[in-house]
Amino acid sequence: MANARNLSPYVLLGFGVAGVSYLSTRNNRQKAMDTLQRMKARTMKVWSKQKLAAEMPLLEKAGHPDPYDIGDNRMVDEGAMFSVNYYNQNEQQR
Repeated sequence: MANARNLSPYVLLGFGVAGVSYLSTRNNRQKAMDTLQRMKARTMKVWSKQKLAAEMPLLEKAGHPDPYDIGDNRMVDEGAMFSVNYYNQNEQQR
């Protein structure tokens, strides 16, 4: 275990030197930048699909409330009553 702690700075230094030597040529820098751009584009594509998939049911429901949706009605009722209950509690404490 002690040897691993003594060895880790040298391993990191080796990776750093290898990275600098690899990126020292223009061709390798261009390859690395292209790879990073492709990875970023793929990540953003996947992330935006997940985000849209999560928001879609909310967006469909937002403009057209259903009067028979009990859960939604209960949530709106609780939200509307929160301020009234808060005011009543503060007034009763005085």
